[in-house]
Order: sequence, then structure tokens, then C-alpha cells
Amino acid sequence: MSSPNNNRRRDPGGLSSEAILGLVVIFAVAVVVAALYAAMHLGHRLAGTGVEVPADPFGVVFGLFGGKYEWPGAAGWWVLGGLVAVVVALGTLVLVWRARRGKRRTRVDQQAAYMGRGRDIEDLSRKAVTAKAEWLGVTAAPGLPIGVTVATRQPLLSSWEDMRITIAGPRTGKTTSMVVPEILDAPGSVLATSNKRDIVDHTRGPRAARGPVWVFDPQSVANEPPSWWWNPLTYVTDEVKAAKLADHFAAGSRDPGAKADAYFDTAAQDLLAGLLLAAALGGRPITQVFTWITRPTEEEPVEILREHGQRLIADQVAGVITAPEKQRGGVYGSAQQMVSCLTNRQVAQWVNPLGDDDKRPQFSPEEFVKGDGGTLYSLSREGRGTAGPLVTALTVAVVEAAEELAARSRGGRLEMPLVGVLDEAANVCRWRDLPNLYSHYGSRGIVLDTVLQSWSQGAEVWGEAGIKKLWSAANVKVYGGGVAEVGFLKELAELIGDYDRLSSSSSTSRGQRTVSTQLHRERILDVDALSALPKGRAVVLASGSRPTLIRTVPWMGGPHDAAVRASLAANDPQAEYTMQQADQELAAVAAAEATR
Repeated sequence: MSSPNNNRRRDPGGLSSEAILGLVVIFAVAVVVAALYAAMHLGHRLAGTGVEVPADPFGVVFGLFGGKYEWPGAAGWWVLGGLVAVVVALGTLVLVWRARRGKRRTRVDQQAAYMGRGRDIEDLSRKAVTAKAEWLGVTAAPGLPIGVTVATRQPLLSSWEDMRITIAGPRTGKTTSMVVPEILDAPGSVLATSNKRDIVDHTRGPRAARGPVWVFDPQSVANEPPSWWWNPLTYVTDEVKAAKLADHFAAGSRDPGAKADAYFDTAAQDLLAGLLLAAALGGRPITQVFTWITRPTEEEPVEILREHGQRLIADQVAGVITAPEKQRGGVYGSAQQMVSCLTNRQVAQWVNPLGDDDKRPQFSPEEFVKGDGGTLYSLSREGRGTAGPLVTALTVAVVEAAEELAARSRGGRLEMPLVGVLDEAANVCRWRDLPNLYSHYGSRGIVLDTVLQSWSQGAEVWGEAGIKKLWSAANVKVYGGGVAEVGFLKELAELIGDYDRLSSSSSTSRGQRTVSTQLHRERILDVDALSALPKGRAVVLASGSRPTLIRTVPWMGGPHDAAVRASLAANDPQAEYTMQQADQELAAVAAAEATR
């Protein structure tokens, strides 16, 4: 994480109990004097007594109790009773308002007074984000929603240049309050990854009204039939992209945090890159690569590489084939593990044509990014044989196609932003180069939000240095609670900063009372408060802005409520249960806000 900012604020609630009591007494005296003064004036006028009441309120009150002025009888009592009723009604309204406001507050909401608001977070305001969108030529939408500030109820949005990262634990409302709203508010094409079907069921209906919907589901996460297919080898246009695709297979085949063998894993990845390039050049399906790997003495890929002028890579593959048997077996065995997902027939039909007469449409990343409303969902499960490498490869293929299109577009950026919501990125989309590329994509109109369950989850995939680079490269960082990692929370608490709390103490000596005040430095939100952040609350840290506390806004009860419920009814086999869960989640957030 980056170094913490100096964010010291004085506690605005610095009045002592004696001062508060004094103000209450003064207010009560003022109300009594004003009521009696009004009753005397209006009462004498209504009674027609002809008594002239002086303009001095205190003179009237003292004169009334001293017998100098006469009470106007029943008319005075009617006026006084009416005034008392008005005061009681106003007091009741104030108490009801405070009670309702209190129910919407959580135990951390009072800390929002010491965090960013107003000009501190001006760059995230709707006005600033809209102005930036107009400057970039995007008029369909100002930006992506983040939430509403607790202190001032100001809506916050990220711009079309902002890269985001979201860290929130399980059951904190990531899907309902962050992922789904981002997908639905995207004005152009959307790329989304996940290991669950919920984002598809929630957003498929509204997104289908904007453009074609593609659901890549090789492991039947959403029980989507293979009505289309994608050839990963169309991505392999040269040896560089062959190496990238091999890296996706290597990263997806290892358990998070597992150490690679210095020789065999590297040699296997190089071998796989050569075989992928040979299959692409030879017009073979990607499953042919696995067949070659099971036949360590097969010379066909070497011949294809040499025929297409790839002599050095051909020599590299040939060198493995002619290596001693144990060495060759180790390299080929490691490569076979990397592409083990291709042995799954269910996976294969998503990346291979079903015969020569296959009439299914073939997905093209280049054509997808040229559209302005398509949606691609890439789903995979965790564990052995996962299709995660293919999900990563498809994600990278789309993003790089968008980058190439942006390079040919005016200003070097997409005219309509591509929104990528990489939910469960550490599980199903282990893109190892992502931290290095993150800051670059914002200038291309490719807006990504990497969603993680914890800091350590990202560190397992990208390493500690990699997740720090990703965190620093993100313009907007959102922490939604549910994380119990002390190191991460300590650094987050430092980034949020401190405030100076003003406290007072009194002492009495020899009949004289002395009041003294002191300033105490305290964390705005400490580790325990961040770990137990109430549901419906999140901390936002953005470049150039002070950290601020927000209320997350779920789709339930919002502008997309009817459309999402219709989408669930049409796509989710357990739609009734899902909507009940959503309503319960909304009720749980309301209940949490009622707990101080």
C-alpha cells in the first residue's frame, strides 16, 4: 500500500456536559419568555382590553409576575395553549426525525464526520464525473456508481478513466451492491467473470435489451448450453501471444501460492507455447495440443513450425523431444497437467467446432469490442480441471482486442468504454500480468474492477509485490468489510488517518471549580472497526481525494429493481428463493443500520 496521508480532524463534538446543560436552560427560558410575551400581546388584542403591552419581552414577563400588568384572561390562556401545542408538535416532529435518522445510522457512521466530504471528494461527485465524461465524448452515462456518502448523502461515481479494485469478504453484498449495478450501468460492452451464476441471472435480461449476450460456461456453472464456440488459437497470431496463452494455462493449473519448479515448469511452459503456435499455424483445433503432449516423440508440430518459418521454436520443441527419456517425460508431464482441462468433453465443445457442418456462431473478440452493447459472461469453477485458464485467455483476448481498437481510435481510446467486472478474479481469472497493465487500460477507455475477497487472496496469485502494485494502480479502492487480516487492516487504518479528539475534565479545589481541555490523537477507524464494518457500509479511497465512508446501494429498491426481478424470473431456476434472499438482505442492512 502507499504511504498514509495526514488526515487529522478535530472532533466537532467538543462541548462539555455543563455547556450543553447551560444551552438547554437558556433555550428553555427563551421559549417561556417568548410564549408569555406573545400570549400577553395577542390575548389583550383578542380580549379588546385596550392595554398597551411594552415591546420589551423581559419587562413584560417581570411586570406580569410583579403585578404591574394584568393577564388578559381566557384569551391569554387560549393563546398560550395554542403556542404550547405548536411547540410540542414541533418538538415531536424533531424527535421523530432524529429517531428515524438514528435508525439509518450504524455504529461507525459518526466517524464519517472526520472523513472526506464536500470538496475532499469533489473528483468523485456527479458534477465532476459528468464533466469528465463529456470531455471524453461519452454522453450515454457519466460513470459507474460507487455509493452514497454517509456524511452528506452525496452520490459518488468513478469516471471512465478510473480503474477500480474492490476487496470485501463473503456475504458483504458485493454482488447486489457493486457487481450488478456496475454491469447494469455500463453504457457499452461489458466483460464479466465469476464462479457463480448469480450475476448472469440478475443482469442477463437488462443487458440483452442492449445487445447480444454471450455466456461462456464450459463447466456448467449456469447450465448454459454450448450454443456458440470460441477458438483460443485465433488469439495466437505470433510466438509472443503463444507464450501468453501458455502462461494462462500454467497459472490456472497451479494451486494459489504453489511454487513452480525452476526447470520442469519453465520448460513445460515453453514447450506448450511452441505446440500452441504449431496448432495455430497448422489450422488444428486446440485439443490437438493435448494429443501431441501425450505423444512425446511426435514430430508433426516441429514440421509445422519449420514450414512456417519458426525455425528456432521448432528447434526448441525438437530439443525436448530428443532429450533423455526422464527429462523429456518430466517436461511433457508438467505440460500435460497445464492443459488437463482440454480432456473434459464438456469443455472441449466450447473451444472446438462440432464437425465440419457446425452451424453455431463463433465468438470473435475483435467483433465483440466493436459493438457498443454486447455482454460476455465467463464462468468457471475452482479446483482441478478448472476451465479457469480458458476464462483468463478469453478475458485477455477481449481486453487486448479492445486495446488494439483503442489504438486505432480517436485519442487512442475507445469511443464507448468497455467495462470489465472481474469478480472472483483470484479464483477464475488468474491474469498474472494484470498488475503491470492496470494503470495503462484507464487511458484506453477500458475500465476494470478487480473484485477480491481478501488481500491475501490477491497475494496468492500475484505475490505481495503484485497485489501492492495492483492496489496502487487502481484510482478507486473500495473496502466493503468482512476481512480479518490485521496487516491489511492496519495499513488501511493508516490510510484513513487520525483525528484529534477534544475532551474536558473538571476538578474542584478550595471551593473553586476548574475545567481543562485536552486533545487526544485517535484512529478514525481502527482495525476492529474495519474488520466488523457493518453490512451496507464501505470505505472508498480515491486518487486525490480523502478516504470517505459510504452507504452501498443495492439493486433492490433502486432504478433497476423491476428489470432485475424480471431477469431473475426468466433465468434463475430458483428465482423465488433468490428474490426472498435479496429482500432479506435488504432487511438485514436496514436492521444493521438500526444498531448503533
